[in-house]
Amino acid sequence: MVDRWANTIVHPTMEDIAEYVPHKISADTITLVGFGIGMVAVPLLWIKLYSLALVFILINRFFDGLDGAVARRNGITSLGGYLDITCDFIFYSAVILGFALAAPEQNSLAATFLIFSFIGTGASFLAFAAVAEKHGISSEAHGQKAFYYLEGLAEGTETILFYIIICLFPGYFPALAVIFGSICWLTVVGRFGSAYSLLR
Repeated sequence: MVDRWANTIVHPTMEDIAEYVPHKISADTITLVGFGIGMVAVPLLWIKLYSLALVFILINRFFDGLDGAVARRNGITSLGGYLDITCDFIFYSAVILGFALAAPEQNSLAATFLIFSFIGTGASFLAFAAVAEKHGISSEAHGQKAFYYLEGLAEGTETILFYIIICLFPGYFPALAVIFGSICWLTVVGRFGSAYSLLR
């Protein structure tokens, strides 16, 4: 919902930082390193080191912004777009798995609902991107991307804020997960409407 606005601040900042990244370091390398760092959060969540896990989550999100800036500098590739979105979706779900492992009796049902909701947002996002590519539909409203970026209520910025909140207040995870999962489904409904309007 606010990614377009957030990117007006994040993209220029990351592009300035990217200038210090040697050209021999590819965006794909940054993506994979950031993914590996982010996945450290899962065992940390499992053993309930929530604040430390949040540090690794935020480092992952920093690398996610940096890889895009380096890609825009060096040239966006299809492989880079594939790696970026694949690692993002695995990472997003892995964090929720970490909360389920931390307190199975308390968190598992809410975590299952939230991952189910992520499937909805992910499918509605990626399916539209594939069809948009086939029909030559493009947009740079969110900057230069490897594929069409279909907006919604729950986007990257909202997801990061949600992860910060659940790491700071892990005892409220079940209620927060249900709330955010519901927002995800509102996003899916909105994307259905956008797809119908653009593709019919």
